Formats: sequence, C-alpha cells, structure tokens
Amino acid sequence: MVDINDITEDMTVVGSDGEHVGTVDKVEGDQIKLTKNDSPNGQHNFISVDLVDSVDGDTVTLSQTAEDAIAEFDDEGSDEGEGSIGRASGSVGGS
Repeated sequence: MVDINDITEDMTVVGSDGEHVGTVDKVEGDQIKLTKNDSPNGQHNFISVDLVDSVDGDTVTLSQTAEDAIAEFDDEGSDEGEGSIGRASGSVGGS
C-alpha cells in the first residue's frame, strides 16, 4: 500500500496508461483533492487513495486509466448537479 504522506501538493496524477488526470491540491483524509485549474471539468475532483498504484518522484500513478478516472468524475458530478464536486471513489460530501 502507498503511504499517503508521500503524496504532496503539485504532484502530477496520471492513469495506469500514463495519461494526465490532474494535479494534487492536497490530501484530505483518504481522498486526493485535485486542483480545479488543471481539471478536465473545471472543478475540484477527488480520487480515493485506494486507487493509487504508486508514487514515484513527482508523479502519482493510479491503478485505472486516466479515461476511467475522469469518467468517474463526470458520473459523480452529474448526480449532484452543475458545479458539484466529482469524486472518483467514496462518498460525496460538501456543499
């Protein structure tokens, strides 16, 4: 298992295919919060640390493809309405 303390601000997050998913804003509990500036949907998105396959240098690699991770942001976000926060796994909270 990956030590979440190794995941820090401004790290690049990529899928298992090496494609860009986003940039780490910070770790909140068991979720990685991605910056909205580098987000495919213009929102803060969250990824469960359970989806992290490895941390190497300044790169966090997920156990799923970038396309799959990003699709989960859109799926979760569409359930919550426009302007919501998307999460790649776990419960959706916040306002």
